[in-house]
Amino acid sequence: MKIKPFRGIRPPQELVEQVSSRPYDVLNSEEARQEAAGNPKSLYHIIKPEINFAPGTDEHDPKVYAAAVEQYGLFKQKGWLVQDKEEKYYVYAQSIVAGGELSVDSSSEAESKRLPGTVKTQYGLVVGAWVDDYLEGRIKKHELTRKDKEEDRMKHVRVLHANMEPVFFAYPHRDDLDAIIASVCQGEPEYDFVAAPEGFRHTFWVINDEKTIRRITDIFAEIPAMYIADGHHRSAAAAGVGLELKKKAVCPGAERESDYFLAVCFPDNQLNIIDYNRVVKDLNGLSDAAFLERLKEDFDVEELPAPTTKEGKTDFHEVKPKKLHNFSLYLGGRWYSLTAKEGRYDDADPIGVLDVTISSNLILDKILGIQDLRRDKRIDFVGGIRGLGELKRRVDSGEMKMALALYPVTMQQIIAIADSGNIMPPKTTWFEPKLRSGLVVHELD
Repeated sequence: MKIKPFRGIRPPQELVEQVSSRPYDVLNSEEARQEAAGNPKSLYHIIKPEINFAPGTDEHDPKVYAAAVEQYGLFKQKGWLVQDKEEKYYVYAQSIVAGGELSVDSSSEAESKRLPGTVKTQYGLVVGAWVDDYLEGRIKKHELTRKDKEEDRMKHVRVLHANMEPVFFAYPHRDDLDAIIASVCQGEPEYDFVAAPEGFRHTFWVINDEKTIRRITDIFAEIPAMYIADGHHRSAAAAGVGLELKKKAVCPGAERESDYFLAVCFPDNQLNIIDYNRVVKDLNGLSDAAFLERLKEDFDVEELPAPTTKEGKTDFHEVKPKKLHNFSLYLGGRWYSLTAKEGRYDDADPIGVLDVTISSNLILDKILGIQDLRRDKRIDFVGGIRGLGELKRRVDSGEMKMALALYPVTMQQIIAIADSGNIMPPKTTWFEPKLRSGLVVHELD
């Protein structure tokens, strides 16, 4: 893989919490407007520029893109974003803090010493990723992209001439890179804060040592591939603009900053993938009892005891899926365990072995008649960060008839699918924590 350091554009330490934001695609315009209320320094004014206009303004209106350019210039003029004088790499750690609601395995002793008070941390390198590695398939994807969403982000990159938000890559972990990152993280971080409203900790170090920077570049040159974990549309848009600028270049053979785009690269053995669950509005004309009987054709069905409730809080751990090919169904105020019977899936098929494929084929399509997960209005999707309580709430409210909780996919499954050239079914992966935007920006000049 070819990567390079770059002169990052970053907020001063005292402003990072005011400037940084959640990614543009995890909240709608009104939510961004509310989060940015009273804060002119919020990056939402650049990455969700429609909030600078009256509610209801079309986010694709040319004046909205123009507002992004105006705001970006204002941020630099006022010193809310300042460019580093030299090219750097950066280390970006994301932590789930003690007491948080996201359930993960405990951290190692060494990790907790580096960032005390955390439950789990993943350490990424912030780099300039080479456009040609994406175009030639060495940066591998596992999801399809939509052209309209690609074009929206391409317009944003074109008008700003910058990658305002990073993409999220995984690479096959290496002990030598781990050792370098661990050494960097012994130093004083540039940023260290817990972000509202999600409550994750974000810690950021600047790598200043030239020898370390050269060593990181050399190690990545030995890595055969990287994998898009989150940010397929941003990756496609960044690479698309880079290719456009390459074709327009006066000196085609010369290397340009626009040949690279902003990425945070994490070792594959640190990433936290959580479940991505389904809720459905009706049972396709079946009664609850008839639906359960149909399920028994392909699943071992067991009714589960009600989750334990203490001090007003419900522990849904008892009804969570326990392993691959095990699902949790909420229907009629009861929880059920569904375990796919042998012979109903193909463990040798990287797509067929996925629980999203099994549930889509044997439940959503075969019984409920839902074939197009992207467009069918009878189904919706709930990220596991919201917990199983959200599934129960949406069914109990009468909005939905049933909910299906899935066991999370593994990073190894994602890599196997990407390596085979296949594409995952829709709504398969949910990575958490999300990358915080505004910690560093990459300009294409």
